[in-house]
Amino acid sequence: MSRYWSAVVHGLTPYVPGEQPKLANLVKLNTNENPYGPSPKVLDAVRAEAADTLRLYPDPNSDRLRAGIAAYHGVTAEHVFVGNGSDEVLAHAFMALLRHERPILFPDISYSFYPVYCGLYEIAHRTIPLAASFEICVDDYLVPNGGIVFPNPNAPTGRLLALAEIERLLAGNPDSVVVIDEAYIDFGGESAVPLVAHHPQLLVIRTLSKSHALAGLRVGYAIGQPHLVEALNRVKDSFNSYPLDRFAQAGALASIEDRVYFESICAKVVATRTRLVAAMQTLGFEVLPSAANFIFARHPAHDGAALAAALRERSIIVRHFRSPERIAPFLRITVGTDAQCDALVGALRALC
Repeated sequence: MSRYWSAVVHGLTPYVPGEQPKLANLVKLNTNENPYGPSPKVLDAVRAEAADTLRLYPDPNSDRLRAGIAAYHGVTAEHVFVGNGSDEVLAHAFMALLRHERPILFPDISYSFYPVYCGLYEIAHRTIPLAASFEICVDDYLVPNGGIVFPNPNAPTGRLLALAEIERLLAGNPDSVVVIDEAYIDFGGESAVPLVAHHPQLLVIRTLSKSHALAGLRVGYAIGQPHLVEALNRVKDSFNSYPLDRFAQAGALASIEDRVYFESICAKVVATRTRLVAAMQTLGFEVLPSAANFIFARHPAHDGAALAAALRERSIIVRHFRSPERIAPFLRITVGTDAQCDALVGALRALC
C-alpha cells in the first residue's frame, strides 16, 4: 500500500542489479564477477573467525583492514575509509561530499547507480554525453559544478581515461570534489590513488568484489585526504557504526596481503580478455577497447537484445541494456574462464 510511502520513495527509480539466475550448467557472463575463487588465505581467515567471538561486535573502525589497505597503497590509515562494498561507500560519498547547490556531473552512459543516489539524496545532476567513440571528454567537465563522479574504466563501456587526463580534470576543478570509481582499474588501468597526495578534492573508491574475487564478502573502500575521509565517517556513524562484520574484515585483509594470488588471477582475466576480443572480432563484432574484466561489443548485422535472448536459450547469460538507445546494439560480456569464453564464441559463431 504505497499510500504509506514517503514522497522521496514515490520519486525513486531503484537500481536494477544484474540477474542472478539459479540454473545448473549456466555460463554466467552478466555481472562481472571474477571467474576464479578468492585466495586460499581468505578462506582460512574467514574460517578462523567462526568462533565464540562472534558474540561481540566487530571493530567499528576496521583498524587492521584500514592499515592493510593503507600499506598496500602507500598512504596512512587516516586516508582510508571502508564500507559494505563500493556501492555503500559511493552512497556515503554522495551524501557527504556531492550534495551541493550546483548539479553534479557524470557521463550519460555510466554506472546506473549514480542517478539512483541523486534521487535518494535529492541531489541535482547533469549528465555529460560521451564522445562518439564512447570516451569521456575532460573538456566537457571544465564547467561550474557541484562535484564530478565517474568510473575509470567506465562501465559499461570499459573505456579507460588516462591518468594525465584525470590530472587535467583535477586542475580544472580545484573547488569541486572529484570521485573516481575504480571498480575495474586492476584489469588494465593505472590507479589515481597517487594523485590523492596533491589533490585535496580527490576521492578514489575501490572494491574487492572484482579483482580480488570477493563479491560475496561485500567490501569496498575509499582513499582520500583525511578531511574527505572524516566527512564519510560522519555519515557512516550517523547511519551504521559497525559496517563490516568480522568475516569481511578478516577475509578482506587476507586478500589484500596476498598480492601474488591477486596478481595471478588478474593476469589470467586479462589474457582471456585478449583471446576473447580477437575471437569476437573474427566473427565481425566491433569491440570497444576495454581495461576492465568485461567487453562491450556489437555486431553490425544483429540486434543486441535478440542476440542476448538467443544466447540465453543456449544457457549463456550476458548483459544487455535497452537504454540509452545509443548502446542498445551492444552486449556487455564478462570475461570468464577460457572454457566459458570458448562456449560463448562457439554459440555466437552459430548465431552470426
